[in-house]
Amino acid sequence: MKLGFPRSLWVIAACLGSFLVATAQSSEHDQNLSACRNGWGSCDHSVLTPLEAHRLALADHQRNVVDCRNGWQACDRSKLTPEEAGALAVFAHQHNYFDCMNGWDECDRSKLTPREVTAVAAAEHRRNISNCEYAELPCDQSNLTQSEADAVASARRQRNLSNCAEGLSSCDHSTLTSSEGVTVAAAEHQRNVWDCMEGWGPCNRSGLTNTEESSVAAAEHRRNLSLCQAGAESCDYSTLTAPEASQLALVERQRNYTACVKGYGYCDRSLLTPSEASTVPSEPKPVPAKHE
Repeated sequence: MKLGFPRSLWVIAACLGSFLVATAQSSEHDQNLSACRNGWGSCDHSVLTPLEAHRLALADHQRNVVDCRNGWQACDRSKLTPEEAGALAVFAHQHNYFDCMNGWDECDRSKLTPREVTAVAAAEHRRNISNCEYAELPCDQSNLTQSEADAVASARRQRNLSNCAEGLSSCDHSTLTSSEGVTVAAAEHQRNVWDCMEGWGPCNRSGLTNTEESSVAAAEHRRNLSLCQAGAESCDYSTLTAPEASQLALVERQRNYTACVKGYGYCDRSLLTPSEASTVPSEPKPVPAKHE
């Protein structure tokens, strides 16, 4: 009986030691596997299992394919399969053609087919026409045909007319014809009338006709009445007519009475008539402060 207990402890200690060693080895193995997956220099391929080595090789190969597709320096074309190399060549050609069609610096014209060169030249010509129409760079007027140059001039004139009519800063009044000047002046006048009617900043009252001035004054009066009815601080009571002032006072009296009856909102009891005051609950008496 005396020898059984120490022997049991020895067995337990041995098992625990084996477990700790196995755990430490497993942790080291996992760290090495992680280093290999990330391509770190501390990776030791010799301790990998066959399955781990196989999966790692597949991951490395796929990463190389992605590097080649993205044109990164890490790409090693010698490691591609014939099928992957062919797909990469197709992708690279299409990508270069797309760059050339859009006029990007990455374009390599030497890799284009004759038909693609023709298509790229046509795209460049269309892009030049568009740049000239919108006065953007680069614009080469010498590459335009006479009909294209006429169309560009007409487009620019129409755009300038539209800019002037809309009051944009890009408007160039000096290029307007007499009839265009009349059209722009009418648009500017109408825009000023609208600004005055809406009470907006750039209103020029001196440019209004008598009829327009009357309409603007009526709109201002309606706006002020609406502000007064809403209790806005910008209300100008002095501009209200006698009937408007009476109606506004009636509305305020009703609001005040409702506030006093319900106990919500500002209540001025001095404005209540005797009959109204009789229906309003008494004000609660203030509770005196307690003195210790």
